[in-house]
Amino acid sequence: MEPAVSLAVCALLFLLWVRVKGLEFVLIHQRWVFVCLFLLPLSLIFDIYYYVRAWVVFKLSSAPRLHEQRVRDIQKQVREWKEQGSKTFMCTGRPGWLTVSLRVGKYKKTHKNIMINLMDILEVDTKKQIVRVEPLVSMGQVTALLNSIGWTLPVLPELDDLTVGGLIMGTGIESSSHKYGLFQHICTAYELILADGSFVRCTPSENSDLFYAVPWSCGTLGFLVAAEIRIIPAKKYVKLRFEPVRGLEAICEKFTHESQRLENHFVEGLLYSLDEAVIMTGVMTDDVEPSKLNSIGNYYKPWFFKHVENYLKTNREGLEYIPLRHYYHRHTRSIFWELQDIIPFGNNPIFRYLFGWMVPPKISLLKLTQGETLRKLYEQHHVVQDMLVPMKCLPQALRTFQNDIHVYPIWLCPFILPSQPGLVHPKGDETELYVDIGAYGEPRVKHFEARSCMRQLEKFVRSVHGFQMLYADCYMNREEFWEMFDGSLYHKLRKQLGCQDAFPEVYDKICKAARH
Repeated sequence: MEPAVSLAVCALLFLLWVRVKGLEFVLIHQRWVFVCLFLLPLSLIFDIYYYVRAWVVFKLSSAPRLHEQRVRDIQKQVREWKEQGSKTFMCTGRPGWLTVSLRVGKYKKTHKNIMINLMDILEVDTKKQIVRVEPLVSMGQVTALLNSIGWTLPVLPELDDLTVGGLIMGTGIESSSHKYGLFQHICTAYELILADGSFVRCTPSENSDLFYAVPWSCGTLGFLVAAEIRIIPAKKYVKLRFEPVRGLEAICEKFTHESQRLENHFVEGLLYSLDEAVIMTGVMTDDVEPSKLNSIGNYYKPWFFKHVENYLKTNREGLEYIPLRHYYHRHTRSIFWELQDIIPFGNNPIFRYLFGWMVPPKISLLKLTQGETLRKLYEQHHVVQDMLVPMKCLPQALRTFQNDIHVYPIWLCPFILPSQPGLVHPKGDETELYVDIGAYGEPRVKHFEARSCMRQLEKFVRSVHGFQMLYADCYMNREEFWEMFDGSLYHKLRKQLGCQDAFPEVYDKICKAARH
């Protein structure tokens, strides 16, 4: 009870302070106070509600019955939009602040909002090794259910709040992607409502053009209402090896080598400077050495990236056994390393023990409460980007990141990119090994200017036939965008399915040059 009482007293004092200083001043200059006293408790309530709801729905098996009715309701909304003259583009009615993307989508205010209340796991078929889910199902829901029955997704992207729909219409990646590819590559079927209100199911052999065009299309070909995703047997732990590596050449060589070894179930790198990194490799196992068990997901444990950094500082290799679900969400509590900029003392042992059980705050609530002034400050003085480049270009790419933005730590995650139709594929006709370079934080390059620095980085990524994840701010013009992405199949289907008057083009939906 004592932490709760202390929190209540602090909240009262905070309200008095807000009354004196003004809310905007506090939100900008002392954001951690607002986050700790209000957003953390509110985030915890959200999590409890959605966890209980998902558990009850699945246990009662009500989701499949409700699903069909909800799909018919979406079809009805689309047909009504057509009957009313199709005056504006359509988009999902989900508020923009609920998405994990930091981008603010102003189109929600001008487009016809189609309400899509689809957030349940519909079926787990262990014989076919398939899970069928609705688009708003989160990764937290998936791991809670599948891991409890001994199954998992081959690629399970990190943050709890990432949704299936976002990971298909955008993209998703995890440290197992060097074996299985991106999130779209473990999907076996999509169910959509098209611009005319009709229902369609697509697979690699049925409506295959649409199946390959949907990923990265950001909801501009139709409304996703369900997806079928491969599942694989899970084990209880991940046996994780930590190896500090120094020197850029040695880092790239070691990381590439481990990414090519398919006996590694998981491969990940954290770069703490251009010449210092920790490379981690893991395998799933049911066996454990009790003395090396580390339940890193417990609220009182150090943030994962700080824990990993200790191996670098002490210059020693390590071996740990991490419970599978803890491993999957190892970066969730600290939102990778973004939370240190919001709660600077968040990794302090006292804070972790007293309030760590409420961490992290919901990204959606952080967006909702940031205000226009803070949003502009973040836009100009903060970077959140994932760039996907061929593994062979890694040394050159890391030097470019250092010169253009100078943000550390940097997340390195390898993945295979098959030669398939769609917006994203290798330059040649063969599967190629790529790497996701994730930069999240405050740039330390002198005279950083968001637009010019990011356009420079985007130019480099295009030059090596790489790709920019579309959740982030994109500064390319239309010509540059379609130089990066292959729009041939996408544009063909938009014309064929009547999308041009129903949905905005993906560029107009996500790029800053089109939105401002």
